[in-house]
Amino acid sequence: MKKKNVLLILVLLMMLLLQGCAVLDEIAGTFANLKRLKFRLGAISDFTLAGVEIGHISSLQNLNVADAMQLLAAFRNRRLPARFMLNVEARNPNDGTGGTPRTVSTLTRFDWRLLIDDHPTVSGGIDAPLEIPGTGQISNIPLRLELDLYEFFGQRGYENLLNLALALGGRGGDISRVALDAQPGVSTPFGAITYPDRITIIAKEFR
Repeated sequence: MKKKNVLLILVLLMMLLLQGCAVLDEIAGTFANLKRLKFRLGAISDFTLAGVEIGHISSLQNLNVADAMQLLAAFRNRRLPARFMLNVEARNPNDGTGGTPRTVSTLTRFDWRLLIDDHPTVSGGIDAPLEIPGTGQISNIPLRLELDLYEFFGQRGYENLLNLALALGGRGGDISRVALDAQPGVSTPFGAITYPDRITIIAKEFR
């Protein structure tokens, strides 16, 4: 009888061990899928500087007198508030090919800090979770940003500061001068998991 009990206990222990290995394999697969989520910067849109829309302007010479005076007055008051939309593109390649199941990832958090010319500025996150379907297609994450350019770059002077704003949000703007230092968090069957390392998101490539 004792031998049967010992044998039964050993069988139960083996079953628990096998189940534990299966869970570990599932967790490892989850982390592997997390690493495959990729991000890059899209376009900047709806850019206003001290209340002046500059999306259609390519140079200082294109400013009308009223807008130029408004911007100069704001600069003299040591304030140049900028408001714009920064679109972040996300791609979930877990589309059922390559040996991975097709899965929908939910972005539960997206802590970010905006870098302009490699200079840290404002920070924030997302207001609500966002689903990124496992189709291999690009999903858009719109971030509404507000910052005072004078606070971070006022030492550059009036013309250089306006040229910076035009380079970011004017016609033919250069998105390469912008980056996001971010730490995404994604929901999984085991709860929310935050990326172990922060990533620098740029426009040139998915990361």
